[in-house]
Amino acid sequence: MSTTEDATAGQAIDQTLAGCVVLVTADRRSAELSAALARRGATVRHAAALGMVPHIDDLALLAGTRSLIAEPPDTVVVTTGIGFRGWIEAADAAGLADQLVDVLRRARIVARGPKARGAIQAAGLTADWVAESETSAEIAQVLLDEGVEGLDIAVQHHGAGSDGLDEAFEAAGARVRGLVVYRWGPPPDPAAVTASARQVAAGEVDAVVFTSAPGAAAWLAAAADAGALDRIVERCTEGSVVMAAVGPVTAVPLQAVGIEPLVPDRGRLGSLVRLVVNHYGGLDTLETIAGPLRVYRNAAVLDGHVLALTPTGLELLRLLAAARGSVVPRESVLAALPGESRDGHAAEVAIARLRDATGSRGLIRTVVKRGYRLELAP
Repeated sequence: MSTTEDATAGQAIDQTLAGCVVLVTADRRSAELSAALARRGATVRHAAALGMVPHIDDLALLAGTRSLIAEPPDTVVVTTGIGFRGWIEAADAAGLADQLVDVLRRARIVARGPKARGAIQAAGLTADWVAESETSAEIAQVLLDEGVEGLDIAVQHHGAGSDGLDEAFEAAGARVRGLVVYRWGPPPDPAAVTASARQVAAGEVDAVVFTSAPGAAAWLAAAADAGALDRIVERCTEGSVVMAAVGPVTAVPLQAVGIEPLVPDRGRLGSLVRLVVNHYGGLDTLETIAGPLRVYRNAAVLDGHVLALTPTGLELLRLLAAARGSVVPRESVLAALPGESRDGHAAEVAIARLRDATGSRGLIRTVVKRGYRLELAP
């Protein structure tokens, strides 16, 4: 498992995710997703739940392409941008690209979302209709409502298969030819996937992001095999770990095991990152005299900076933050310290060290004969 940190401070957009550990389970575009999270302060761990195997030399794909050239379809459904680009590249490698593009130009092209439309435009073509919901269900509904009986429909599939499009169109009387341009393969590092599931179960991770339904299903299966799934579901229910899915289709495997993930309104990596940022930005933030304070599971962020705290210091700060400016009795501070000491001097020393770690001597005020409190902003 790899850890990606923001190496270029000058590129930082904000530090809302500072102190958060985020697990990325994607293979495709994982570097882009990881970099976006890291720029916002997150520590990113990567464990691809599935690998992506391109079909560049797949005989079935080329045979299907030749079939379309020989018998042009009426309608072509493009389900993924990367899949469509891979299809054109595979045709080009076989010397069929020009013929394929000519056939596509004469057909009605249906795109499953803006990313598919962008790939179509990059090939010099125009999508006749785009499913803005980015779901195969919307494509099926619209085409079936129009009527497909007697039509010849070609469907470019993503790695998980047809999403039921082939079967639905065939049942309605269409001739359907499916082409799978890439398929999901085993994870590049199965041990990393297993380890990541155990880390989530152990509370070492704050958020897990998923970019495909097959990837989510594979990661959950690995968690189950590792005996970690039940604890992961419990942590999600408690709110101690957050799952985020790029879209409603990706969310389905998580929902099936009792996890309700965060899902952005639009299925984009940028939207997914903003959703995670907004979630953590919306958590309790105390406006203190030293700046905004957030206390996470294993880190605290003050005015955009992760504080260098010992476990004891973090627990004390969490105690003070929970009081939201009210006085925390000295007895409560002593109870949070390791050992059995009830010496008031031990509390003073621990608070003094915490003041030093925050860099603000005035942030934590001693209330004589009562205890301590955070100094909040007016």
